[in-house]
Amino acid sequence: MSFLKNLVNKHTLSLASNAVMPVVGMVTVAILAHSLKDELGNYVLFLMTFTLANFFRTGFLQSALVKFYAGASKERAATVVGSTWFVAFFLTLLLDTLSVTVHFIFTADPAVEIISKWFGIIFLCTLPSSIALWVLQAEERFDRIFILQLIGQGGIFLSVAFIVLTGHAHFQNVVYAYCLAASFTSLFSIVTGWARVRSIMYKSISCVKELINFGKYSVGTSISSYLLRASDTYIIKFMFVNSAMVGVYYLPQRLMEVIEIPLRSFIATAYPAMAAAVQRNDKIYMTHVMKKYAGILTILLIPVSIVAFIAADLVIKIIGGETFVQSEAANVFRIFMSFAILLPVDRFFGISLDILNKPHINMIKVIMMLAVNVTGDFVGIYLTHNLYGVALSSIFTFLTGIIYGYWVLKKNLHFKLRDIFKLGLLETKLLTIEMVRKVNKGMVNKSSN
Repeated sequence: MSFLKNLVNKHTLSLASNAVMPVVGMVTVAILAHSLKDELGNYVLFLMTFTLANFFRTGFLQSALVKFYAGASKERAATVVGSTWFVAFFLTLLLDTLSVTVHFIFTADPAVEIISKWFGIIFLCTLPSSIALWVLQAEERFDRIFILQLIGQGGIFLSVAFIVLTGHAHFQNVVYAYCLAASFTSLFSIVTGWARVRSIMYKSISCVKELINFGKYSVGTSISSYLLRASDTYIIKFMFVNSAMVGVYYLPQRLMEVIEIPLRSFIATAYPAMAAAVQRNDKIYMTHVMKKYAGILTILLIPVSIVAFIAADLVIKIIGGETFVQSEAANVFRIFMSFAILLPVDRFFGISLDILNKPHINMIKVIMMLAVNVTGDFVGIYLTHNLYGVALSSIFTFLTGIIYGYWVLKKNLHFKLRDIFKLGLLETKLLTIEMVRKVNKGMVNKSSN
């Protein structure tokens, strides 16, 4: 018990909460793939539409809330949350109005009719739980984040499992299940007080303006990041006659979610601490946190990348089956893992720009990366006539983000690029020693009992 108590901390809880959504989500999709069959495409369309809309609302407000909330006084924090509620409700109403318009215009396609009808309801139902997650991140309550995400994803999984087991696995019923799970999760966040619904009475026009001024750039960054990931798929679909090439590229791309899990968890842990440091005008500590987390992740990804590079064929065979073994999927995955070590530095440079109140610079960085990626895809396909050219172009994409981010941050923070790797190596050693100490302590306690 003492060993588990030592093991559970904000870092492991953040890692667990960020692992819940992709893992449970992939299992749910796998179940639906076997049950919906021809209707699976409708569910994917619904999921992509909802994800894009959620990217818009989250991109507009999440970073802004955490930035202005972390380290603020109790009164200021209440104003920030209340103003976030006000802006979030307006954005939700705006997209719901668009959904209703689509519902009355596109009546020929039953799937589009169902999506447009229920999208607005589900999007509204997820509002309280979304704000609760943002507030909990700002407060570094990763235990509660884990509970809320477990309820949300677990609710969807259980609802889907129920309709599959009872023989009612149809697209419309899956949408009902999604709505039910979203409603229950938001109701839970309201009852527990995590959503801070009453804070709306403390909203202020000046704070609303602050959130909008920050959000108008961060949402551009969020949407551009989404397009950065999706652009490869669209270009492959456009450039190659064989549509199966999309699936071959998608599989290793999906496997990169393994890297995203610790990356998102480290960012969720570091962001509030960095934001609080800037609130008290302590850029030295903010720079230290950035270098520490980016460095640790980079060092940890080196052995992971090496193992993945060697075992790429086996991984692709396990996940995709024999069909993908003879394809380019394994080598594409090797290319991805070769530049995976660039991701932490690029991502932490991005959030550092946001925290320093330069979201417009971060948006420019992501747009530059998007432009390099699209150009690189076309050039890569022209030169190689295969998927390797698309994968290789991603290396130049992330190098562009790192070089530009470093150039801009150097004007505001005092650090060198090599400092990240030095501190990362040192902190990784200390982290390893601490983990070994806790394990030994747990074993000693267990033997003494």
